[in-house]
Amino acid sequence: MVRSRRSYTREFKVEAVRLAHESEKSVAQIARELGIHPTLLGRWVKQLEVDPEQSFPGKGHLKDRDEEVRRLRRELERVTQERDILKKAVAIFSKEPK
Repeated sequence: MVRSRRSYTREFKVEAVRLAHESEKSVAQIARELGIHPTLLGRWVKQLEVDPEQSFPGKGHLKDRDEEVRRLRRELERVTQERDILKKAVAIFSKEPK
């Protein structure tokens, strides 16, 4: 049996974490009631504690610093290619004519 991965909205995750913090029930009991695995709820709790503003960015969205790293890597690749082209051009034009 192949299980497909379920996805949850940011609102669902935040609400689940709020329930875990405010309820008298255990995290495991809340997770069972929500139909999720207790370790998943525990992971959400930790993510929200570590970075409340950037947690749960959604599919295809990156945290600000990850997006910056991605942008800088693309820029580095472009600049490296430009440098290599210029090195080849200098080598070609600096040869003495025969």
